Amino acid sequence: MPTSSPTPLAPWLQRQLQTLVGQRGHARLLQGPSGLGQYELGLALAQAWLCEAPTADGACGVCGSCHLVDTRAHPDFVALMPETTALEFGWPLSEKAQKDIDDKKRKPSKEIRVEAMRDTVGFAQRTSARGRGMAVLVYPAERMNHVTANALLKTLEEPPGDTRFVLASEATHQLLPTIRSRCQTHAMVWPDAAEALAWLRHQEGLSAATAEQAQVWLQAAGGRPADALAWARAGLDAQTWSNLPKALARGDWRGLASWPAAQQLEVLQKLCHDLMASAAGAAPRFFPAEGLPPAPRWLTLSRWSRELSDAARTVEHPFSAGLMQEAWAARTSQVLQQGGAP
Repeated sequence: MPTSSPTPLAPWLQRQLQTLVGQRGHARLLQGPSGLGQYELGLALAQAWLCEAPTADGACGVCGSCHLVDTRAHPDFVALMPETTALEFGWPLSEKAQKDIDDKKRKPSKEIRVEAMRDTVGFAQRTSARGRGMAVLVYPAERMNHVTANALLKTLEEPPGDTRFVLASEATHQLLPTIRSRCQTHAMVWPDAAEALAWLRHQEGLSAATAEQAQVWLQAAGGRPADALAWARAGLDAQTWSNLPKALARGDWRGLASWPAAQQLEVLQKLCHDLMASAAGAAPRFFPAEGLPPAPRWLTLSRWSRELSDAARTVEHPFSAGLMQEAWAARTSQVLQQGGAP
């Protein structure tokens, strides 16, 4: 089966690609929570648009156009991303942006910069160099602020020539309604657990993983395969994850101590979610039920959930990371020790 990138798409993404390549329109919005493959599907769709010998399955994967996309050098394709994301995925920055970062004038941006958007709008005015039209991938689309999004609106509504856009988002509610209304929306499909587990165990370096270990990764990710793969790559141990809630209740923070602050906060939010589910008589989503401490009162959990949401707004720019994590550890232990109280 032809693939649209050096790494074959997951089977549930391949099925979605087959649906999308047969549709018309100049702007697609791929929406869904993180970990469902928006970036991979968006890139595969753009590559199929530019392919010199596309099939019903997508791009051929072997033509000159496909090679240029794979090597991040296609003259008719732009991947519009925050600079941090572009560097993570190996996409080149503009010469000026790269120089500013190399000269330590500023750090890579975590938002899509308006300068990059203006360059993209200018790109869309040009004539296709290879005769297959132009394609723009915007990911994650929610990283556009209002100024950046407004710079895209006119071009998105009336793209010049044969320019097509694919916006991939993990938080569509953060997009301007005017952006959403100019796109045909595609809701990302959740794979079933058996298919996701089989895919996970076939990834490079994970063939020796047991079914139980893969199940822990998938559960820790809330059923999202790409997030599960990230947990696997990070070396998440099944026993450590299962024992983590009760360890935190004892005030033992060692299981989280070496993790980035944002990841620590994510784990606390998952634990709070599962305890609220348990208090409501529902099954937990992220941790094994037997590994959870008794659920505190709903009012306590609700207050803790709001505190964690507030912390998420500043987690990337804390006043003091060490003090912040000490406060989290103390508060977590305090909340969890109230479990089972009348």
